[in-house]
Amino acid sequence: MSSLSAARQRIQSLLDENSFVEIGAGVRGRATEFNPEAVGTPSDGVVTGYGVIDDKLVCVYSQDVSVLHGTVGEMHARKITEIYDFAIRMGAPVIGFIDSAGVRLQDGVDALNGFALIYGRQAKASGVIPQITAVFGTCGGGLALAASMSDFTLMEENAHLFVSSPNTLEGNLEENNNTASAKSRAAAGVADFVGSEEEVIAKVRELIGLLPANNDDEAYTECTDEINRDCPGIASSQSDPELIIREAADDGKFFEIKEAFATDLMVGFARFGGTTTGVIGNREKKLSAGGCTKAAGFVAFCDSFGIPIVTLTNISGYATTIREENFMGEAAARLAMAFASATVPKINVITEKAFGSAYAVMNPKGSGADLTIAFPNARIGLMDANLAVHIIAPAAEGEELEQMKQFYKDMQSSLESAAARGLVDQVVEPAELRRYLVGALEVLYTKREVLPARKHTGK
Repeated sequence: MSSLSAARQRIQSLLDENSFVEIGAGVRGRATEFNPEAVGTPSDGVVTGYGVIDDKLVCVYSQDVSVLHGTVGEMHARKITEIYDFAIRMGAPVIGFIDSAGVRLQDGVDALNGFALIYGRQAKASGVIPQITAVFGTCGGGLALAASMSDFTLMEENAHLFVSSPNTLEGNLEENNNTASAKSRAAAGVADFVGSEEEVIAKVRELIGLLPANNDDEAYTECTDEINRDCPGIASSQSDPELIIREAADDGKFFEIKEAFATDLMVGFARFGGTTTGVIGNREKKLSAGGCTKAAGFVAFCDSFGIPIVTLTNISGYATTIREENFMGEAAARLAMAFASATVPKINVITEKAFGSAYAVMNPKGSGADLTIAFPNARIGLMDANLAVHIIAPAAEGEELEQMKQFYKDMQSSLESAAARGLVDQVVEPAELRRYLVGALEVLYTKREVLPARKHTGK
């Protein structure tokens, strides 16, 4: 059995062998009014430093639950903020391993200010360097905000993450509804991945390999897959975006994000010709408010770090329930704003249907898609002809009704009609999708677009 604490073992498992360099090992907790005697707290309960993952520099902090239960005190927080400052200067991702009982009561308001300092550094780093948090054990109270301010949050399957503990919620009992569990946090969209400790650490390494080091870096690796290979399996799986991507992507690899949340829509990373690309695809033809929210955040991240976006569009409208209606307008507006504001290369692939106003928020030509590709059997229009004709000509019946349906299909909801209006750039056979995507990304590599100067979008 290793004599290393769990905090150090995790760092050792994460980084390339013998690459970790610790910073601030001599830091200790300070005496306070509540606790006038300084306590011997090795590294003050958090191990910080830097190392490499597949030769890529990363900065890391790992809370040591064996020291004062990993609680966040004044010096503990200062160590985290200083590793953030170092990471920003070096242009390196920050990886945080959280395992803590929360705030250190002995440090009082100094600990409270420590949380605020951490939030400030995370906000400063947002969109500049990737931030990844993995939760092992407990992440409660103020630390839950730190995890959620990260770009990606991964949880060990038995870990807990909460702002308020389940039993403090009125009418809730943890044994019946454990809102803090990893499974619950994944279903709510807080956790991007849940697995064993080994799986979480492996996923962090894989994610680092896909992402750029900072917002001035490029996410590219040498491609060993055949660029022009056919993808025969796509033709029979046009309604499943994951199968399409696994057929078309380099080596068939796809890294999905938030798989358990808003399952009608898929987001994640794949490579095409060695270029890391953000992928968004409709698993269901009705778009939910959660799906809009998930996609909008993902688009914003990709745009911040110069990662091109490919959408696999297969949509016929919005989800229609009372609950969805309460949130849909705001969520769909955020998605439309995210796509329209993103200046990275954007490619839209229409696989089957692109109907109604839901299509207008799924990376359409009108809001800035650089290239729109469609499969030969795709249809694009305001609505299905069967519904439209009953509204336009409610009295029509028999042969007249069928003729009007066909006329509407030809004039308003056909691929040819959309192409004639310049809404589709290329019609591509499913088996040829990979070569077209690789070629499009190469062409769009030099894309430059400058939006009007502003501090933030309105959403």
